[in-house]
Amino acid sequence: MDNDLLDAGYRAYTGEKIDVYFSTDICQHSGNCVRGSVKLFNLKRKPWIIPDEVDVETVVRVIDTCPSGALKYRHK
Repeated sequence: MDNDLLDAGYRAYTGEKIDVYFSTDICQHSGNCVRGSVKLFNLKRKPWIIPDEVDVETVVRVIDTCPSGALKYRHK
């Protein structure tokens, strides 16, 4: 876990090889995440982010398109 991100208000979504962090305070709702991978980001389920639904490369690729910085990842 990245305690700096948690302290900054991010919520952690843990996976086997990679963790995803999301901050609702920073999100600008561009929709890049949901359009990038509906398996990884699905607003109709809880939790809405499941890193293990896709490969690590997909997690990195989609999160790197987030314009606001609301999404971060940390490799394990």
